[in-house]
Amino acid sequence: MAQRTATVTRDTLETQITVAVNLDGTGVSTFDTGIPFLEHMLDQIARHGLIDLDINAKGDLHIDDHHTVEDIGITLGQAVAQAVGDKKGIVRYGHAYVPLDEALSRVVVDFSGRPGLVYDVPYTRAAVGGFDVDLFGEFFQGFVNHALVTLHIDNLRGDNSHHQAETVFKAFGRALRMALAPDPRMAGVTPSTKGVL
Repeated sequence: MAQRTATVTRDTLETQITVAVNLDGTGVSTFDTGIPFLEHMLDQIARHGLIDLDINAKGDLHIDDHHTVEDIGITLGQAVAQAVGDKKGIVRYGHAYVPLDEALSRVVVDFSGRPGLVYDVPYTRAAVGGFDVDLFGEFFQGFVNHALVTLHIDNLRGDNSHHQAETVFKAFGRALRMALAPDPRMAGVTPSTKGVL
């Protein structure tokens, strides 16, 4: 399988973002976004997905975090889509259950070529520190729209919003890792009866 890397830059009047990914990395990450709790979550994707991530973002944080969080999701989705290429030889589907103390989340992903998000995370608090946890829904919506994946995210239980978010992002990283893994029995073959994804 060819090297699966990509670098994408997205510039708007609200944000300037560059994302570099290596889908066959070791989980190394560097972030400069101005949003520490988001960076903590992005680090879960890298470490548990074994994806190298380099994300640099300048956004209108003087207004709020919304545009920056959503646009990072969009740009990460674009970078993953570019890096994965034609999807030949990948497992395609991935899933993970991840606990953290009282919290438990399940994430299921399909590199289907069809963007779709089912997101059921009933946070017990509206914010962790100063971070509005509603923005994670915007992050994942941006990701699926541009990575062209179907993604189901369910927090099955949890009392602590930090734990809820962390289980979601760890499970997301693990599910990506499974879906993007090379399938030696499908080398050079598109994992679809349609022959294209």
